[in-house]
Amino acid sequence: MMRLALRKEKLYSPEEYLEFERTAGVRHEYFDGEIYEMAGESLAHSRICVNIAGEIRNALKGTQCEALSPNMKVRAESKGMFAYPDLSVVCGQPVFHDLQKDVLLNPKVIIEVLSPSTQRYDQTKKFFRYRKEIPSLTDYILIYQDSPFIEHHEKTEDGRWVFNAFDGLEDTFRIPSINCEIPLAEIYDRVEFSETETALKDADSETA
Repeated sequence: MMRLALRKEKLYSPEEYLEFERTAGVRHEYFDGEIYEMAGESLAHSRICVNIAGEIRNALKGTQCEALSPNMKVRAESKGMFAYPDLSVVCGQPVFHDLQKDVLLNPKVIIEVLSPSTQRYDQTKKFFRYRKEIPSLTDYILIYQDSPFIEHHEKTEDGRWVFNAFDGLEDTFRIPSINCEIPLAEIYDRVEFSETETALKDADSETA
């Protein structure tokens, strides 16, 4: 399970954060002067991350786009946020914060696998900062781990953001901007859902 835990009650500059982070033994995110430690992940979270990374990597072979691992940081224009997406996609030449080349400035697609402790943050504050301060971003994707459900926020040509949802293992997830289609059954391969979640899905199907 991924979560954010406040490290210290002090406001840090972006430069102080990077100096600290590049020698730290664990990963931390930065938001408006505060540093947050990233904890371990659940089995479902891990499986989904590996599945989606493998599928997108295969889909992007031979194109100008590539998938980057969760160890690549991305930065908002104001330098008020440094984050570690579960997966990012960059198309064309990557642009970096500095010569260390460990902070990406021009992701096209960002994917997060939601956890209970970070879901609200990922859906609100983080998304607001991403869409306002990363001009290259065209797709922000949130994958639920407790049920086969994906939120896709997509930027249109006129700069508006529209929402699409993909629901159920029979559905197919599409990212038109990178010409990628993935069955949800592949994204959730080996992921086990709770009996409560299964019962709720069955009830919804009977009601529909």
